[in-house]
Amino acid sequence: MIEVENLVKKYGNHTAVDHLNFHVEKGQIYGFLGPNGAGKSTTMNIMTGYLAATQGSVKINGYDILTNPEEAKKCIGYLPEFPPLYPEMTVYEYLKFVAELKKIPKQDRRKQIEEVMDMTMIADVSGRLIKNLSKGYKQRVGLAQAILGYPELIILDEPTVGLDPKQIIEIRDLIRKLGENHTVILSSHILSEVSAVCDHIMIISGGKLVASDSPEGLQKLQSKTVELKISVLGKKEEVQAILQNIAGIKEITYIEGEDKDVVEISISTSSDTDISREVGTALAQNKVPVIAMNRQAETLEDIFLQLTAAEGNRDDEVGPNGEGNKGAAEDPITESSEKEEEENNDGSDF
Repeated sequence: MIEVENLVKKYGNHTAVDHLNFHVEKGQIYGFLGPNGAGKSTTMNIMTGYLAATQGSVKINGYDILTNPEEAKKCIGYLPEFPPLYPEMTVYEYLKFVAELKKIPKQDRRKQIEEVMDMTMIADVSGRLIKNLSKGYKQRVGLAQAILGYPELIILDEPTVGLDPKQIIEIRDLIRKLGENHTVILSSHILSEVSAVCDHIMIISGGKLVASDSPEGLQKLQSKTVELKISVLGKKEEVQAILQNIAGIKEITYIEGEDKDVVEISISTSSDTDISREVGTALAQNKVPVIAMNRQAETLEDIFLQLTAAEGNRDDEVGPNGEGNKGAAEDPITESSEKEEEENNDGSDF
């Protein structure tokens, strides 16, 4: 579906994307992760034709985004971090305008607009001016324009920004549903969201791809040890005698608690070894009551921090004019306010 080959984007002497390579297969939901300034939004802007690459190529369904942009863009629905909205239009007028830009057949426009409004839960504000909507509703209008036309590839940059918890759950469900018939690339800083929704995760750091696997595969690849946390009623010496006969234990730590009759234990094992059953059985056979037992593997957050620790957040970015962007929220592209994005974007990329 997508082939990114040797992709490079430079701003003066600063390299925002550094010889990036990856392929995206059809029919999956991909999570695109990275710290601030890692190159995520720059990469997505190049993939959608919004920015030109310094070097390398991006092909969408076999069409090169640089040499055959019209055919490539027909395959893409894109929700950028700041939705390309026209504040003086009503929601329906705006979606009708987007439908015309996407060359959706006239007889199908009303039906598709109504369908995407229902999917994104904005039908009740279809007659309101966009400038009078809350940020959450504006975000959903932006998502609706990305879905309109039902493109094969949908790219979403922080789609749940500004939404309340109930809306976030609804959008997650919508993304899962979209994944049944579309290829979806989701960029988000909410790692639990990516883990819950995505089939495959790509992590970028310093403009380079540092990991690409399923959530389970990443955990298995990065996790070398697993912690088994246990609370039992008994004496430390008694528990020590029981546990010393169990194979697979790398390290045992006893934690003193307020209750002298309760023993808190942390057992380290290799990631491919689960001794919880053996430990529970041994304690039960020796009549040592188990209050709690919890097996803790590394989370996606732990793995993300490990893989991106070397680069840091690169907050001191260099912009297109060679000027520093201290505290930049994302990649080193020319900054503008949300209002400017809404008013100045001509919609030509959609």
